[in-house]
Amino acid sequence: MKLDSSVSAVITGGASGLGAATARLLSEHGVKVALFDMNPETGESMAKEIGATYCQVNVTSDAEVDAAFAKAREANGQERILVNCAGIGGSAKTASRDRASGEVRHFPLDVFERIIQVNLIGTFRCIAKSAAGMLTLEPQSGTGDRGVIINTASIAASDGQIGQAAYTASKAGVTGLTLVVARDLSGDGIRCNTIQPGIMETPMMARAPANVRDALGASVPFPKRFGQAEEYASLALEMVRNGYLNGETIRLDGAIRMAPR
Repeated sequence: MKLDSSVSAVITGGASGLGAATARLLSEHGVKVALFDMNPETGESMAKEIGATYCQVNVTSDAEVDAAFAKAREANGQERILVNCAGIGGSAKTASRDRASGEVRHFPLDVFERIIQVNLIGTFRCIAKSAAGMLTLEPQSGTGDRGVIINTASIAASDGQIGQAAYTASKAGVTGLTLVVARDLSGDGIRCNTIQPGIMETPMMARAPANVRDALGASVPFPKRFGQAEEYASLALEMVRNGYLNGETIRLDGAIRMAPR
């Protein structure tokens, strides 16, 4: 896909972290950007910084997602690029026993459902609604692209650690739908790829204790550090520009393979 001011993009989770870095890079290449995010303070600030449109939206809500796409398209036109970065975490063992009290508990099912709703169903909700809009566009001259969809999974999709049943299930689902979506949309010139980030420098990770951060960084084979949001954005940009990259899931992780804990 050729990038210029005639192209618009929607970035979910676009106000911070991986989404913000991707929004900034696309904007630097002339793309008109809309940020979908739940946090109006960071969303408005980021939109002002890069000249984007901010849409407050919860990706678990059909109505909010519809309203956000309508607002983005009114401002920038029908998007050719969708980057799904919105997501949440959560950790608990499938079942466990409290050593002190002997009490037995299981993973809270409402938490499990919430993680699936945001990470998997929310991602697919945005894919389906964006792709339907992309079908109204003519293919881009010289590339044949109507649109490009990029999803964010995680290395947890295959390397899930203790306590990550819900998170791993959600990210494995995103990974699993990638090729199917690419095949579904292939006849209409819409590509779909997924990035599986490893240990990334994100606002959530920044809150971890220094000793935990140091140990995690040292566990990466090379380079021995956290991945940077800009490195995610660079890969997303290549997925947009490289017309033969389709139906693929790529790990971005410094060759780490996560241990059980």
